Amino acid sequence: MKNRWYLCGLHFECTGCGNCCAGPEQGDIWITAVEIELLARHLGMPEAEVRKRFITRIGFRTSIIEDRRTNDCIFLQIGPDHKRICAIYPVRPNQCRTWPFWNWNLNSPNDWKEAAEKCPGINRGPLFTLEQIEQRRTQKKWWE
Repeated sequence: MKNRWYLCGLHFECTGCGNCCAGPEQGDIWITAVEIELLARHLGMPEAEVRKRFITRIGFRTSIIEDRRTNDCIFLQIGPDHKRICAIYPVRPNQCRTWPFWNWNLNSPNDWKEAAEKCPGINRGPLFTLEQIEQRRTQKKWWE
């Protein structure tokens, strides 16, 4: 990124609220072929069945489907304590792992502030250094 306004770092701590996985906006949850294979293994299902039930093609890419009513990720569930939880957290896609350090959120302080309006973990918790932010922002293969 050219404009690294976050040179001094940013605070973030996941609160487990599930807002990043939830509508009301529609979004794409990009997932790679390797991640689909890992997801299938995690779910104990054949990869073809996982693709049929949970994956959609969008152009040349693949995405996890969303609930048609809520636009929530299909794997966002309500836990026993009524908190939203990710049913596939150990094998969640790279896109999920790199939140909130996405280019979209890091373009400007205003973009970061806008993301913080939806995510209560932004601007709280431990400080991520510039190096840590850039590592997460540019991460491609979490499984290696």
